[in-house]
Amino acid sequence: MTTAYAVVVPTLGRPSLRACLDALAAATADGTGPSVVVLVHDRAPAAGPPPALYVPPALRPLTTVVAGGGRGPAAARNTGTRAAGAVPWVVFLDDDVVPGPTWGRDLARDLASAARDTAAVTARVDVPLPAGRRPTDWERNTAGLATARWITADMAFRREALEAAGGFDERFRRAFREDADLALRLLDGGWTLAPGTRRTTHPVRPADRWVSVRVQAGNADDVLMSRLHGPDWWARAAAPRGRLPRHLAVTAAAAAAAGCALAGRGRTAAVCATGWLAGTAEFAAARIAPGPRTRSEVATMAVTSVLIPPVAAWHWLRGHLVHRAARPARPTDPPHAAAAAAKQDRSAWVRS
Repeated sequence: MTTAYAVVVPTLGRPSLRACLDALAAATADGTGPSVVVLVHDRAPAAGPPPALYVPPALRPLTTVVAGGGRGPAAARNTGTRAAGAVPWVVFLDDDVVPGPTWGRDLARDLASAARDTAAVTARVDVPLPAGRRPTDWERNTAGLATARWITADMAFRREALEAAGGFDERFRRAFREDADLALRLLDGGWTLAPGTRRTTHPVRPADRWVSVRVQAGNADDVLMSRLHGPDWWARAAAPRGRLPRHLAVTAAAAAAAGCALAGRGRTAAVCATGWLAGTAEFAAARIAPGPRTRSEVATMAVTSVLIPPVAAWHWLRGHLVHRAARPARPTDPPHAAAAAAKQDRSAWVRS
């Protein structure tokens, strides 16, 4: 069984790309390297020509850089897959991961042992947390990647399965839920996904204090998932439900308090405001308790706990508006029909 593979790395040219590619070169210096490395520079055209990307000398003969157009990681992975040619396996790496020292040998073993109906083989992702103190809210959020079931930070896909599924759904514009969407389509088509043995480190990238507010945009993607896969997709994808129902309730209490105050219904406004305050305080306490409880972290949790519920509610409502007409992508061909389907249509990549 062939284990030839390509590596596709969507990137915005972040400094972490250098560590990723250096580690990849070192881990495959024993002859277990890829046939081709495709770097998809996903810089928006309005930002001007993309700057040159660093590529270690050992990988330069294998590497091609293509433009992603700033359409997000799902579209970038599709672009990279097409540019990789007909290699049987495509390994997607995020530009902020660091493959382990035996990554190449372990990957070869993962691919060689994959059953015929295995669409993808995952890596074991380690998220190092600081020693000597409790992790911050953002560090705990990133640590969740270590147990994420379908994480594409390091995922090897059988090309045949990718073509059978039509690739990543490009309606997912952020690095969120596009992996679970593809996994569910593959599983529904009769494919399986298997755990691998290779190890990859995913460091916690630096972030400002507002990052937890910005990631609430993912609530719109959750709406799209429900449109595409039905209301039970959470259980099927083993995805945590999060606090959206509580955020909606807290936001509703705040809106009701404001509305009643404007209408001159002071007592009702006070009751609603108390509900908003209690919900916000509970949310802040739940985030502060497991953290380092430094002055900066407590201040960040207090302020963002006020902002997150209405921002989450806004993105949830926006998702219902934007994706109101969304329909599932075409059904995924089963493993034994995939080869025939791929020959008929090798350009069937899901587009928005």
